[in-house]
Amino acid sequence: MSNRPLVGALAALVLTASPVLAAEKPIVIGVPVGLSGANSVVAPSVVQAAELAVEEINAAGGVLGRKLALEVADDASGAAGAQKAFDSLIYQKKVDVIIAMETSAARNAGLPAVTKGRVPYIYTSFYEGRSCNKNLFVNGWVPEQQVPPVIDAFKGKGAKTYFLIGSDYAFGRGMLAFTRSYVEKTGGKVVGEEYLPMDGSDWTAIISKLKEAKPDALVTSTAGGAPNVTLTKQLRGAGVSLPYANLAVDEGTAKSMGPDAEGIYLSASYVTGIDSPQNKAFLAAMEKKFGSSLRTPNDLSVPEYEAIYLYKAAVEKAGGTETAKVLAALPTVTATGPRGTIGMSKQHHAPLTMHLGQVQGDGSVKVVGTFKDVDPGEQCPKLD
Repeated sequence: MSNRPLVGALAALVLTASPVLAAEKPIVIGVPVGLSGANSVVAPSVVQAAELAVEEINAAGGVLGRKLALEVADDASGAAGAQKAFDSLIYQKKVDVIIAMETSAARNAGLPAVTKGRVPYIYTSFYEGRSCNKNLFVNGWVPEQQVPPVIDAFKGKGAKTYFLIGSDYAFGRGMLAFTRSYVEKTGGKVVGEEYLPMDGSDWTAIISKLKEAKPDALVTSTAGGAPNVTLTKQLRGAGVSLPYANLAVDEGTAKSMGPDAEGIYLSASYVTGIDSPQNKAFLAAMEKKFGSSLRTPNDLSVPEYEAIYLYKAAVEKAGGTETAKVLAALPTVTATGPRGTIGMSKQHHAPLTMHLGQVQGDGSVKVVGTFKDVDPGEQCPKLD
């Protein structure tokens, strides 16, 4: 018996149904993140924040009648892993957008695929600044927003000399270059600047140089989670107790350090103690969804949550997911979340309220200063 009539009927059914299926197809968000490597300490909190945002948006009807879906890929916190993760997400998974925090090495390695694949990329990590691409938007802080509160506070305590320690890659060197410049501009002096490879874990020789230099204050900028833990533990083990600011530590990582983190100064756009209805609602929703498995929300995970809402606003304004229209909409929309109302309106970057905090004995962060709507400065003037 011939099956041609049946085949023809099925073909007609597919053709008839395809517009409906297209309308129901989810909008897919790619999340390349360091599930292994240096960022593995913080990456789970980032994924949790993304999952909550998607769940909330879908429960409220989705975006233009379409559900959101996540595709998470391990970028191994570095360049080689990022190339594989971005290629997989963009060319195989066919994601509509990339929204993720990553190391600077991973971001830089992924950008060529973003450009070639023509997808929007919202980078949700704090970083060293001045990464400029027509497809790239940033809702994390840059040095111009984060460093001055720390140095000004130390200067107010009488600090005149500083020792700088960093991971030897774009973020570590970029942050400390700005720090050196700001220290010198405000009348201070850098008496030492040392780096360890990104995956390095033995800080002994550098700590010896720090003790020999006898600075008034220490500022560090390492590659996120794991190096923060090893460096701080070794500093405490060596008896270093001078004023210490860590430009790379997030609240979740600080809490995981235990007593070693006590006294560290950090400058962040998000701390869990922000007293606002939006933040309280966010924390309650995270607790309800994840319970005992909840990772501490922090300055790397909250921007991920808010970025998904920024993308939602841009797609709604654009009337769809077409990249050119979404890119045109992104600098014109805002989203209100745990950090307040955020918009990436300044050369693809966001003005942010910054909080100067000090880690307490129980791992919580006590806010000692707040700075409203700090401008990111000149980041990507050619994108204006």
